[in-house]
Amino acid sequence: MATASINGIEINYRDTGGDGPAVLFSHGFMMNHTMFDAQLEALAPDYRCIAWDERGFGGTRATGPFTYWDSANDALGLLDHLGIERAVLAGMSQGGFLSMRAALTAPERVAGLIFIDSAADLDDPDTIEGNKKMVHVFANGDGEKRSLVFDIVAKMILGDERLEADWKPIWEKLDREQVALAGATLLGREDLVDRLGEISCPTLVVHGKDDAAIALDRGYLLANGVQDSRGVVEVPGAAHAPNMTHPDQVNTAIREFLLSL
Repeated sequence: MATASINGIEINYRDTGGDGPAVLFSHGFMMNHTMFDAQLEALAPDYRCIAWDERGFGGTRATGPFTYWDSANDALGLLDHLGIERAVLAGMSQGGFLSMRAALTAPERVAGLIFIDSAADLDDPDTIEGNKKMVHVFANGDGEKRSLVFDIVAKMILGDERLEADWKPIWEKLDREQVALAGATLLGREDLVDRLGEISCPTLVVHGKDDAAIALDRGYLLANGVQDSRGVVEVPGAAHAPNMTHPDQVNTAIREFLLSL
């Protein structure tokens, strides 16, 4: 692993290196860069793959409140640090939130976008209220209550008993203050549906058909809003993180998209 001082924080990242086209992978809420291990393993022979820890998770600490626009600038700053002029940005859930903002901030830097179970719109009021309670428990709850919520979130994100068993111990060790800061960012994001038409780079949407966190129709809303949509790849049987639970199908879709650029 490596670190880079960017925008006043220390970003933890993994870079496979090489001379191939660059792909920057951005993880979802509660996750870290390792959620893309299967993608880096599959694509590294032909592409320079970078996966990083966003503020509040993994080895990257937030120093105070931040927005997904700040995270977008972190992603662009990491590309600067690595001497990469243009890259494809692949983001899962909140990784898609920041990738979208990076494309709006610096379109000349983004060769393509891959959204994995992400969205441009906001959650409905009931979901927002549920997420507020979730973040509160993560940051302030006692052991038993936190464990119960971790069980619920693990099934929603992963839906795979083996992966759930791997990730729940990681979540138990998360810094409560960091989770609170990241949670405020998640809850405070704005609706960007009306700005999707500004995104002109080729865009692929990959979405789990059984995603209970961000429904499949919201993936189609995202795909239909950009200028150069390359369609939606539906992943049967997948929840919120199909790149982890169904890596072969997702890796094939990503590779086909990258070859088309």
